[in-house]
Amino acid sequence: MNIFKTILSISFLAISNFSVNAQIAVNATPTAAQLVTNTLIGNGVSVSNITFVGQSSQKGSFTAGTSNIGMPNGIVLSSGNVVDCVPPAQPSVGQFGGPGDADLLATAQSVTSNPSSSQITSTNDAAVLEFDFVPDGNTVTFNFVFASEEYLTYVNTQFNDAFGFYLTGTNPAGGNYVNQNLALVPGTNEPITISTIHPGLNGQYYIGTPVGHSFNGFTVPIEISFDVVCGETYHFKFAVADCQDDWLDTGVFLEGGSFTSVPVEISFNTTIQGGNVQNDSTVYEGCNQTTDITFTRPGCQSFDSLTVDLAITGTSTNGVDFALLADTIFFPPGVNNITWDLDVFADGLVEGAESIIFTITALNPAGDTVTATGTLWINEPSPLVVSGPDVYYYCITDSSDISGSASGGFSPYTYLWDTGDTTSTISVSIPGNGVFDYYLTATDACGYTDTDTISIIMNQTLAIDTMMMWPSNACDPTGAVSGVATGLTVAVGQPYYNWTGPGTNPGPYNIDASVLQDIPSGWYYFTVTDDVCTVEDSVFVEPLDPPIAQFTASPSSGCTPLTVTFTNNSQNTSDYYWDFGDGQTATVGNSSSQTITYTANATVMLIAYADPTCADTAYASISIVNCGCMDPNATNYDPNAAQEDGSCLYPEPEVIAPNVFTPNNDGSNSFFILDTKNVVQLELAILNRWGNVMYSADEDITILGSFVGWNGKTATGADAEEGTYFYKYVATGINGLQTEGHGFLELIRD
Repeated sequence: MNIFKTILSISFLAISNFSVNAQIAVNATPTAAQLVTNTLIGNGVSVSNITFVGQSSQKGSFTAGTSNIGMPNGIVLSSGNVVDCVPPAQPSVGQFGGPGDADLLATAQSVTSNPSSSQITSTNDAAVLEFDFVPDGNTVTFNFVFASEEYLTYVNTQFNDAFGFYLTGTNPAGGNYVNQNLALVPGTNEPITISTIHPGLNGQYYIGTPVGHSFNGFTVPIEISFDVVCGETYHFKFAVADCQDDWLDTGVFLEGGSFTSVPVEISFNTTIQGGNVQNDSTVYEGCNQTTDITFTRPGCQSFDSLTVDLAITGTSTNGVDFALLADTIFFPPGVNNITWDLDVFADGLVEGAESIIFTITALNPAGDTVTATGTLWINEPSPLVVSGPDVYYYCITDSSDISGSASGGFSPYTYLWDTGDTTSTISVSIPGNGVFDYYLTATDACGYTDTDTISIIMNQTLAIDTMMMWPSNACDPTGAVSGVATGLTVAVGQPYYNWTGPGTNPGPYNIDASVLQDIPSGWYYFTVTDDVCTVEDSVFVEPLDPPIAQFTASPSSGCTPLTVTFTNNSQNTSDYYWDFGDGQTATVGNSSSQTITYTANATVMLIAYADPTCADTAYASISIVNCGCMDPNATNYDPNAAQEDGSCLYPEPEVIAPNVFTPNNDGSNSFFILDTKNVVQLELAILNRWGNVMYSADEDITILGSFVGWNGKTATGADAEEGTYFYKYVATGINGLQTEGHGFLELIRD
């Protein structure tokens, strides 16, 4: 927040308009009380206990006349005779042999920018003016000018005269002021001396050419403002002295009536778009902003209501250039801050800066009329302009940076490209030759916008027009590539061509030529460089399909002699060499089948050729086995056969049946037994004349080893009657063949 008591803290004066005969007027006769009460003190401050230490001629009042001291009148203290400030007198003659001041000595020794400050051990001819004061407001201000005869010869020496404004009392921020020096270089903690304000340091506050007074150099008028507690009593000490000697005097001028404390203060707070404070004392037509006008009275007045008059003047018109504001301000009890909103109209007229002067008139507790003023300026916004340079290229790159910047209007600025990017510089791709436009829009803090077109102009003439390739043999590097460039710019000699790509030994190809031959399959990269730029392209050398040897053998194994058919399934060639593994070979120019008869095992090889150095080979095994009858029961059994060939031969089963047997237990011919040959299974049934089965058997002769036969008994174990019986049989031979038979037999017991 900007308080109007500090809005004009420093004034720079043009000295070229002053006459060389103009001079300051000094009166050394007023008492200290008269100087403070009648000249220095302004509105809102009451003083008491005024004292002065020093020669009476070291204090006085002044009238600036047309000198360039920068203030119309006031009081002056000097380490010499104040009347010597008037030309042609020289302040250096003011030697009094007077005492110094401890506070001034400490101040002189604290100047860090003076390398000789530690050599300052004494002060002399001190002039010290002190008084108590009670402020009606929360701040106190006054204006002063520091001047010295020591400029510039004794800068950064021990002869560095000192002065100070020392304050004691309650600090509203907490604690107390205790002899706190207020005479500091603006914005620093350094005391003001010839070593802290001069052309080489803080030179903006220095004036080196006196007009109408006798000092060698002096400062611009500087305002001091400090916070106080209204109604409290403070002590103020104003002192100046020579350091280390009593020659070359120093003086300090305080502006008349500037020691004031305004009971009602005015402050402005102007906030523009985004919450940024642009200028507390300036508002702009059409700007997206808010402006608060705050009237503040000190807390010591808050127990009563207060009405103050407000006059609004200036070159602007209340209610025309801005929304109508009232002419009085009312503070209810307990309210110390009143805030109004200022609504500035955008009238669209070019009128230049227009002022709004606020003047407050009020009565202080002593019944005196006091005023406070503040000025706002209504300006028309400067045009917002966004621009950026076009970018020219003669050799295509993948991308380019383009940028723009805004000026005028109100910072900070925001940016928006048609690409959606929000920075002032972006990187964009370049697709090829042509003009590529991008649009940058800037928006300032007030919401004004401007758009510029930024172009990338690409005009590359160099190009690779044609890329060709010849495929490579799969086994040998027989491929080739070539490239043709157009739009070449070559002042002397030839353009540079370069091929790189895969290789075997000694490594990748790297050759300066437009044609590359005898290369294997793979990617090859072609580069052309002329006087302007470089272009690149690539081509893939395709491989020819390699020969693939494939064949099948049917059958691949069997009994000797075995006839085998070989079917050729090879690819990518028609030239073949056969080795059949039995001493026979064949070279053929087609993929026809081959037929060979084998009586022994063999390994067959087929070579498929693309050329004599590029071939593929396939193999197959032929297995021959000894075949025959492997059944030992067969009549043609072959014990050396490894594979059954189905040739086994078997004998016919034979059965011979007797026609008489005598089961009389004499041990001879007691059983009816069939005599068999080449029989492994025998079925036998014996029936009596009535068809009753007297005996039956179904026996595996190979297991039993023999056939038991009928013993002449019935099923109950009784002897069968003598007589004729019927028999029938089924005999199964070794190979499963059967023979059947039947007949009659006689059973005789005697």
